[in-house]
Amino acid sequence: MEIPAGYTESAFFKLLGCRLHSLETGVAQVALALEPQLRNRANKLHGGALFSLVDIAMGLACSSTHGFDQQSATIECKINYIRAVEGGEVMCTARVIHPGRRTLVVEADVMQGDKLVAKAQGTFAAL
Repeated sequence: MEIPAGYTESAFFKLLGCRLHSLETGVAQVALALEPQLRNRANKLHGGALFSLVDIAMGLACSSTHGFDQQSATIECKINYIRAVEGGEVMCTARVIHPGRRTLVVEADVMQGDKLVAKAQGTFAAL
């Protein structure tokens, strides 16, 4: 799937260091490497950085569903942090499970190798 120029090159996408791995209709995979600026006081991946990764991947999954000419916005999102990330890279896979006209429901898994790091579900408004 082709993404309009600059869509994944927003300042925040770059600031986090996200990398788009793949994009299909309704499914987005975005990777994030644990860099020093993303660590918390315990020297692990900060939960806010992980949540931002989830939100970015979910937003891309929404855009791949309704088209990049239409905007979407997060209405709500719930995340379960399952294990800490001490180093390396994580991969977030976000899937649209309900592509409604006005709202989309999206679920996401964040993996490090074969280990589940976090699970999330969110609702997005189609604007």
